[in-house]
Amino acid sequence: MIYHINNTTSTNDEARGERYEHMDVIWSEHQTAGRGQRGHSWHSTEGENLTFSVVLHPTFLPIVEQFLLSEVVALALVDAMAEYGIECRIKWTNDIYAGDSKLVGVLIEHSLSGDTLARTIVGIGLNVNQADFPSDLPNPTSMALQRNATFDREEVLRCFMQKLGEWYARLEAGEKQLVEQTYVSRMYHLLEEYPYMLPSGEIIRASIRGVKPSGELRLEHADGTLHEYAFKEIEFVLPHKAVQK
Repeated sequence: MIYHINNTTSTNDEARGERYEHMDVIWSEHQTAGRGQRGHSWHSTEGENLTFSVVLHPTFLPIVEQFLLSEVVALALVDAMAEYGIECRIKWTNDIYAGDSKLVGVLIEHSLSGDTLARTIVGIGLNVNQADFPSDLPNPTSMALQRNATFDREEVLRCFMQKLGEWYARLEAGEKQLVEQTYVSRMYHLLEEYPYMLPSGEIIRASIRGVKPSGELRLEHADGTLHEYAFKEIEFVLPHKAVQK
């Protein structure tokens, strides 16, 4: 069920309410404390985009395999955008890029029960019809900018939920290898030498060679050595200027 509300602190906070069940969606027009990965806030012009959270109950999934849910969400977003003629790639861990511009941000939060997941909240910010963005955002884009068109936001949301249901069903059925392989095949700058920044500020050049089931990024450095990096241990060096179609 889709709950469409006007205001909340963040849809992820709202989704913690016990009344929300598996596959329920909380969509808010305005968030006073919307947040993204790495502690960043999320900017969205009211009435133009989709800021929502999805509640999942992945009790079948061991904690050590929780990254599979990030992969499922990212794949559903890429598939949904393809329905609107927008070719996207997945920037590890789960940002969705059109060219070198960020179209979707995702924040996933888990609750645990023993060795398995109990409840997962998937927060998504999808730029739909917004055409003007604050100058301090490094590389935003929107569906409208990509296609020079205006979109029905609820239709876009329902399209994504259909794709999410399909990928989630594959995961629940045990098709983990399919999920992992498809995720890797759609990664941003896969197999291309690209600059990355370490926490120290050092810039290295490396190419993506895959992702571990636990989520670590596998990179081959320019000297041919292989290294694995967890979230926050490395980040992409973004192009100086966003490339928009």
